[in-house]
Amino acid sequence: MKTSHDPRHLKRSAAMQELFTWQFNQSVEITNPISGKVIKKVKSIDKEIKIAAPTWPLDEINPIDLSILRLAIFELIIDTTTPFKVVVDEAIELAKEFGSQTSPSFINGVLGHIISTHKIK
Repeated sequence: MKTSHDPRHLKRSAAMQELFTWQFNQSVEITNPISGKVIKKVKSIDKEIKIAAPTWPLDEINPIDLSILRLAIFELIIDTTTPFKVVVDEAIELAKEFGSQTSPSFINGVLGHIISTHKIK
């Protein structure tokens, strides 16, 4: 059974937190290899978010939610080594842990759109 102390969860949590920090200070030193890879692809990831959540401009999305989405979308369409159900579950867990009350449903909706659009199986 997965717990909040699961090494994979902790790894994603650290990457998400570093992405969150990077949003406010892009000159911060990036030490997490996962967040570094996400940042290199952030323009294409942000395009995906704009398509999946057209009524939410990026600057109006909760910064925590945006960090979680960037990480999850990177894992769904760029680094596809993790099964999509695991990626979605982890993103929702991060949203419950760090986001607002509406974060899990928002994250789930955006990722559902991405999965459907890209026909991820």
